[in-house]
Amino acid sequence: MPAAKVIKTIGHRVINTVWRIGLATRFFALILMYSGASFSRFRLTMKELFSTGVMSLIIIVVAGLFVGMVLGLQGYETLKRYGSESALGVMVALGLVRELGPVVAALLFASRAGSAMTAEIGLMKATEQITAMEMMAVNPIARIVAPRFWAGVISMPLLAAMFSAVGIFGGYFVGVVQIGVDEGSFWSQMQAAVDFREDILNGVLKSFVFGVVVTVIALFEGYDAPPTAEGVSGATTRTVVTSSLAILMLDFVMTAIMFRGN
Repeated sequence: MPAAKVIKTIGHRVINTVWRIGLATRFFALILMYSGASFSRFRLTMKELFSTGVMSLIIIVVAGLFVGMVLGLQGYETLKRYGSESALGVMVALGLVRELGPVVAALLFASRAGSAMTAEIGLMKATEQITAMEMMAVNPIARIVAPRFWAGVISMPLLAAMFSAVGIFGGYFVGVVQIGVDEGSFWSQMQAAVDFREDILNGVLKSFVFGVVVTVIALFEGYDAPPTAEGVSGATTRTVVTSSLAILMLDFVMTAIMFRGN
């Protein structure tokens, strides 16, 4: 009996997960379908760009600076063992542009902007604002969801680029200003080693995919949240957890594809 109950529970959870993935896919298709209406009122998207992107700048800049400083310090201690301190700029730049910039920025974006989207839409549903829009023949996906989706998709690559740029400055500050690594070697080796297509464009592609996935998860969880305080709280928690796991899994898959031939 216990074994049968365990199998039943696992099967129920698998079916529920597959069901929710299908709902999320349909939800994403509806967002794309009604994106034209949101673009016709672009001021809505610009307003959400400010809320999603500009308001996330502080945490992105501060985190990027300290991540770059830690990477510069740890990188110097590692490279010093092999007499390669001059390659510190290469290590910092490649670590940030390829990996840490897109991934850490996406995790911070999910924690700050993604949770805010879920809570906002969930509260709108709980207070029956979405129902009121439907009764007035206003499509809530075109009016509420699509502008937030495109704001998140546009913001994520820009925030990741800002994170990487500030992180490189943090590595420069620790390595060159504080420790004394040669400034010319720091910048020249970085410029020679970082490839625009293989490194920078792949990092931008990662951040774009992360932006799409995180924003869709956040919007879907908010739109699908039960109209109660507990339901909105649970949806916000699921957004952060699911987005974080999706980012890390997609990062592995995309890294394996992008750098398989290198």
